[in-house]
Amino acid sequence: MNRRAPAILAAAIFALLLLALFYSIAEILLLLFIAVLFSLYLSAITDALQRWLSLPRALGLVSAVVLTAVGATGVGYLIVPPVVEQTQELIQILPGLLGRWDAQLVALARRSPMVAQILGPLQQGETYLGGVLQSIGGAVRGLVPYVFSTAHVLIQIISVLVMGIYFALRPALYREGLIALAPPVHRDLVRDLLAELGATLRAWIVGQLLAMVSLGLLTWIGLELLGVPYALAFGVFTGAVAIVPFFGTLVSTLLPALFVLGSAGIIKALLVVLLGVGVHVVEANLVAPMIMERQVQLPPVLTLLSVLVMGHLLHLIGLLVAVPVLATAMVVTRRIYVQRILEGKGFRRAIRDQPVEVKLPADDGVLVHPAAKEATLPAILEQ
Repeated sequence: MNRRAPAILAAAIFALLLLALFYSIAEILLLLFIAVLFSLYLSAITDALQRWLSLPRALGLVSAVVLTAVGATGVGYLIVPPVVEQTQELIQILPGLLGRWDAQLVALARRSPMVAQILGPLQQGETYLGGVLQSIGGAVRGLVPYVFSTAHVLIQIISVLVMGIYFALRPALYREGLIALAPPVHRDLVRDLLAELGATLRAWIVGQLLAMVSLGLLTWIGLELLGVPYALAFGVFTGAVAIVPFFGTLVSTLLPALFVLGSAGIIKALLVVLLGVGVHVVEANLVAPMIMERQVQLPPVLTLLSVLVMGHLLHLIGLLVAVPVLATAMVVTRRIYVQRILEGKGFRRAIRDQPVEVKLPADDGVLVHPAAKEATLPAILEQ
């Protein structure tokens, strides 16, 4: 046991150094992961064009990039101007809206001692929402340099786009290069693992995009029917934050409800909350199962933990990729740790050619050839 101690200590130190290295370059690794997701999105469109129009892969990829750019430009042209206008108007009326909210809280605290105890005493000139707004403002000011560092963000976006296009153009080159890093006896397993990862992540990408669109449209239509101002801005916001599970749903439901609470009363605010809950229930139970076809099954608790951990470690970019990172980890854990280690299947692909029982004259009545296959039956019978 003492002889193995130095080797164990060296392995532990090496593992810690490796973890420290990965953490130091975590942002770069996540950008690479986002590039892979973008390449899977382009590959899905390219494969569809190849299937429907029999286009060469290079031409199909160019068509996919052009279609994506044209679609994004068209959507931006139609949606961005009214959304910007509505957002600016919303920001202008926000101070008066906050004043009405605070007045309602003060009146509620005067009527209910329990509410007053929860909210706490107010000093002269203070408001209940003042501290909350200061905290939110500090968080936003801390986030702005990270999000809007123009050169840094531009370099990252260009890098992701270029890497994604190259990955989608020649996926076999990078896939086989990664497979070649594994020992020869494990390469079939790595190939199967990469194929399952690709199918899982592609299903998540398609499902997430369509879910965001459906949530945005349903929210916009519902708010318009309820007569809520700035319905388009709230709908676009709902679709955008849907990429963050749980928290995106919570914020996109409460934000328009709080707005309505300050301008139209509690009844309409409750209707807006019910609308938000109903829209997300429809998306979760009707849209998502049809889109993802049970390809991506993520436990809710693990999804929530993934969002919390990735957001804490890597902030905004961690929130964006928390779910696909979790899906990747679950596929790897199931295929490697559960099936190959715990269930004892080993690290080689299961042999598909099973022995065939061949009845031959023998003392025991049945002789099973050790390497019998359907192709070798004539040779065995000739013996």
